[in-house]
Amino acid sequence: MEEELKCPVCGSLFREPIILPCSHNVCLPCARTIAVQTPESEQHLPPLLHPRGTAPPAAAAPGPGAAAGSAACLDSECAAGGGGDHADKLSLHSETDSGYGSYTPSLKSPNGVRVLPLVPAPPGAAAAAAAPRGAGPTSSSLTCPQCHRSASLDQRGLRGFQRNRLLEAIVQRYQQGRAAAAAKCQLCDRSPPEPAAVLCEQCEVLYCAACQLRCHPARGPFAKHRLVPPPGPPGAPGGGGDGGGKGAGGGRKLPTCAEHDLENYSMYCVSCRSPVCYQCLEEGKHGKHDVKALGAMWKQHKAQLSQALNGVSDKAKEAKEFLVQLKNLLQQIQENGLDYEACLVAQCDALVDALTRQKAKLLTKVTKEREHKLKVVWDQINHCTLKLRQSTGLMEYCLEVIKENDPSGFLQISDALIKRVQVSQEQWVKGALEPKVSAEFDLTLDSEPLLQSIHQLDFIQMKCRVSVTVPPVPLLQLEKCCTRNNSVTLAWRMPPLSHNPVEGYILELDDGDGGQFREVYVGKETLCTIDGLHFNSTYNARVKAFNSSGVGPYSKTVILQTSDVAWFTFDPSSAHRDIVLSNDNQTATCNSYDDRVVLGTAAFSKGVHYWELHVDRYDNHPDPAFGIARINVVKDMMLGKDDKAWAMYVDNNRSWFMHCNSHTNRTEGGVSKGATVGVLLDLNKHNLTFYINGQQQGPPAFENVEGVFMPALSLNRNVQVTLHTGLEVPQCVKQPKLPNN
Repeated sequence: MEEELKCPVCGSLFREPIILPCSHNVCLPCARTIAVQTPESEQHLPPLLHPRGTAPPAAAAPGPGAAAGSAACLDSECAAGGGGDHADKLSLHSETDSGYGSYTPSLKSPNGVRVLPLVPAPPGAAAAAAAPRGAGPTSSSLTCPQCHRSASLDQRGLRGFQRNRLLEAIVQRYQQGRAAAAAKCQLCDRSPPEPAAVLCEQCEVLYCAACQLRCHPARGPFAKHRLVPPPGPPGAPGGGGDGGGKGAGGGRKLPTCAEHDLENYSMYCVSCRSPVCYQCLEEGKHGKHDVKALGAMWKQHKAQLSQALNGVSDKAKEAKEFLVQLKNLLQQIQENGLDYEACLVAQCDALVDALTRQKAKLLTKVTKEREHKLKVVWDQINHCTLKLRQSTGLMEYCLEVIKENDPSGFLQISDALIKRVQVSQEQWVKGALEPKVSAEFDLTLDSEPLLQSIHQLDFIQMKCRVSVTVPPVPLLQLEKCCTRNNSVTLAWRMPPLSHNPVEGYILELDDGDGGQFREVYVGKETLCTIDGLHFNSTYNARVKAFNSSGVGPYSKTVILQTSDVAWFTFDPSSAHRDIVLSNDNQTATCNSYDDRVVLGTAAFSKGVHYWELHVDRYDNHPDPAFGIARINVVKDMMLGKDDKAWAMYVDNNRSWFMHCNSHTNRTEGGVSKGATVGVLLDLNKHNLTFYINGQQQGPPAFENVEGVFMPALSLNRNVQVTLHTGLEVPQCVKQPKLPNN
C-alpha cells in the first residue's frame, strides 16, 4: 500500500495532499514547485513550450527574483491577476498535443513519473502582478505529473483545489503504525529484538522488560530517569495516535465547504461529482444541478467500491494459486529436462564413436530448450508477481479508504478509485493466468537410421539437414468442396507416393469480383470453411503447400458460386435475453412489455436482399419495428432509437421511419394479425424499402446506407413474428401510398 501513499513528484509520503481536477493527488509544497505562471495572451503556450533558442514576446533575460515572485503568487491573493473569464477555465491536453516532447526534456521523480520542471517566470512577472488590472494580466496553471493534464488556477490559487482529507488521515495512520512496528528494544542481543516496553526520556533508549532490569535499574544514577511507554499505534494509550477516537471519525472536526466556510457538506452534486452545502444550492452554481443526499451517495459509492474489490480479490487469489502452479512447473521442467538429458545420453552412448560430436550438439539443443522454457516461466512469474503486488497494494489502500467515516472525503476520490479498481480487475484477462509453456519437452530422437546417416542425426521436429525439395502440387477434392449461403468449404490432399515432407498449406481466395488473390488460411489442416462472403458472387480459390525448403506450386483454381439469395434465421446468441425463439429460430416473441431487439444470422455488405416477416399474433396495438442494424445495436429499446439501426415501426393504423430517434414519413396503413412485412435492402443503390402485404409502404425509407448490416426486429410480448427468407427480390410492386406529413 505504501506506493499508493507516495507523492508522484517528491517520492515521499504525501504532505497536505490536494486533489487535482484529473482526480490525481499531489503534495501542496510540490504543487507550488511545478505550477507555472503565464501571461494571459500566451496561456495556451507556456514559456517552457517555446522552441530552444526562442522566447515568448517581450521575454528578455529573467530579472532577479522573477521566479520567486511567480512561485509566491501561485498560492496567494495576487493570483487574482489572472482574473476575469479565464479564472475557472480548465485546459486538458495530452503531452503530445502540448509539445512537451518537442521542446522540454522530461524529468523523473523518485517514483519514475515524468514531471515538468519549474520554469522561471518571464521577466517583469513581479511587476505585472503589482501592476493595475489593465497592464498585462497573467494566468497560472498546474500540470498533473501523472497524466500531464493542465488545470488553470483561479484567484484563490492552489487553495482552490480541495484537500484530500482521507488520504492525509491514512498517511498519518500509516506513519504511526510504521513507527509503532519499529519500536524494538535497542539493547537486545536476540534476533529479532524484543518489542520495546519503555523509553527512557533522558537516555533516549528503548528497552524491553528484561534489558530494562539488566541495563537500566531504578537505582543509583538511573533513579531520577523518567521511563515512559514507547510510541504506540494510533489511538493506543501513550501512543502516537490522535486521542483515541479522532482517527475513527468520532472526534474529527466535520469538514466545511470550500466556498462557504461556515457551512458543512450536506449534499452531493451528481453533475459536478463533489460534495456541496445548502448555501451552494441556494446561491452557488449548483442550484440547477442534480443533487442527492450525502449519506446515500456515500453508501452507494462504498458499495460500488466494495463490489469492485471483490472482483480484484478473487483475481488476486487466483494469481497466488497460479504462482504456486508456476513454481511447480519450474520443478517439473528441471526434472523433465534431466530425464531427457539422461535418455539422450543413453541413446548416444549406445552408438559408435561417430555419434560423439552429434551428441554434444543434441545436448546443446535440449539445454537451449530448457533454458527457453525456464526463461519464459521466470518472466511470467516476475510479471504476475508485479501485477499481484500492485493489485494487493491497491486493495489495502481501498480497504483503508472504506474504513473512513468521512462521506464527503470518500466521495471526493471514490469515482477515480472505483475506475482504478475496475481497470485493475480487467488486467487479469482470459489467458493471463495460464502457463505460456508446458513442462514437457517436445523433442523426439530417432536412433534407427543407418551408420552413414549418423552425422545428419537431429531432433525430428527440428529442421532437418537432409536435402529436401519443395512439396508437390496439392490436389483439390472437388467432391468435398461446397458452398452454403455465403460460406464456402474447400478440401485438398497431397498426391500419392509423395515423399517430400509438408509443414503446412496456404489457401488463397480472390475478392469475388475478379480481383487479386489474398491469403485466407495458413495451417496444417486439409479442410477449411470461409464465412462472411458476398451473396450471389463467384470466387476463385487455390492452395499450395510449403516446407523447410520453400513453397510449392499452386493447385488448379476452383470456382465457387455463393447463393443467389440469403437463407438465415434469428440469432439466439446476439438476441436480448427477453427474446424467446422457436420454430428452429424462425419465430420470435418476447417476455417483456418493453421493446427488445433480435438480429438475423446473416450479414450483408453487397447485393440486393429481400425477406419477409409474418405477424402471427398482434394484441393491444403495439409498435413492432422492422429493419436493419449494425452488430452493436442497442438491444433494450425500440429499433431505430440509436444511430446503429434503420427501421420502420408500425401500429394498427400507420407507420413511421426512424433512425437516431428521428421520426419521418408518416404513412397510413398498419398491421394486424396475419399481415406480412417485407424488407428490401438494395446495397447496389444503397437504399432500404419496406412493404406491407405486398404494397410498398411510403417512399424508399433511407438513402446512402453503406457498410455491413444485419436483419433486425424489435417487439414486445404482445407480438409474435415468423421470419421467411430465401425469397426472390420482388420485381413488380404496387404503387406506394402517399405519406401524410
